[in-house]
Amino acid sequence: MTSLYLDLSAIQSVPASNLNRDDLGSPKSVRYGNANRIRVSSQSWKRVMRHGVEEDLGEKAARTRLVPAKVRAALISRKWPADLAEFAGTQVAMSATKKGLGLESGGHTSILLFLPEAGIDDLTTICVEYREALEAGLGKGKKAGALLPSDRIEAVLKKRTASISLLGRMLAELPGANVDGAAQVAHAFTTHASEPQRDYFTAVDDWVGEADSGSGHLNTAEFSAGVFYRFASVNVTDLLTNLEGDTKAARTVLSSFADHFLMSLPQAKRNSTAPHTIPDLAYLAVRSHRPMSLAAAFETPVTADRAGGFSRPSRMALADYAGHLHRLTGNRRRIFHGHAGVDREPHDNMGHAHGSYDELLSAAVDAALPETEAGSR
Repeated sequence: MTSLYLDLSAIQSVPASNLNRDDLGSPKSVRYGNANRIRVSSQSWKRVMRHGVEEDLGEKAARTRLVPAKVRAALISRKWPADLAEFAGTQVAMSATKKGLGLESGGHTSILLFLPEAGIDDLTTICVEYREALEAGLGKGKKAGALLPSDRIEAVLKKRTASISLLGRMLAELPGANVDGAAQVAHAFTTHASEPQRDYFTAVDDWVGEADSGSGHLNTAEFSAGVFYRFASVNVTDLLTNLEGDTKAARTVLSSFADHFLMSLPQAKRNSTAPHTIPDLAYLAVRSHRPMSLAAAFETPVTADRAGGFSRPSRMALADYAGHLHRLTGNRRRIFHGHAGVDREPHDNMGHAHGSYDELLSAAVDAALPETEAGSR
């Protein structure tokens, strides 16, 4: 069966900020087209988009190694003795699969799990049901073996939320728990050459005497600024499969993801930089067969226009490159495309010009998952 994709491209100008740092605290970068660019990793932007989708849908999930600790805390809140509650949390990990999940010091699982937050309540309930067995095994350590029903523990750890269906889950240690995510998110990068800049800053001590001089703290930090190209694609067919054919749910998830793709921003250093922009231009396309990024529009770095800015030349470069791709592909397998942005004049190479991002998103979702199918499963 041929898959259907919703491709999302955006041009976004971001002022002085450090949205995504490397191990030394510098803005991440990439060399592309023989020029250094500032980069924001897909993981960084994807995380804030995931949280937005979960907030919209009211079903939060967690990537965590702290499941045993969370179960322990939940049982202590039910007046269980601390040693029994800790043993129960350990047993949750030991009882998952025949081999159990590895535990490290502090009672953390050796792997990062991804499960609905509500799963902690389900695991706690299982422990309560098997309290007598846990009390009998307390103090025996590993010799006690697995005391909780493996099938029920696994069923909880395998549960999905919409965000898990959307973004996927890799869990090789738990057969049947893997989910092929429907969404792909690219690393954002500046459309032009860009380098990190250094900021020397001081903090004043408010309580020093009037005769004292100097600062209470001084340091340097790095930041960057630039115009970014961003791209993501959702395999609508896979999303519908992951949601068990529920078209109404798929429309809701797809709409939420597309909205947060445009409106979200990684949260690093937000209090000291407040770089809260939105894209200048969004271009959405619904395609069959395969997704199509327009990143190559910026393999040759954009140069500033006469006014000194990169935003308008970046929007023009994206529209021009889209036209070339349409010519090369003969517009085959493109079911819908449209755009919205700050320009007063429409970009003819990017389909219908919509007056707002809401209008653009609605039109794209309708093309990918028509309203008439919304009630079907």
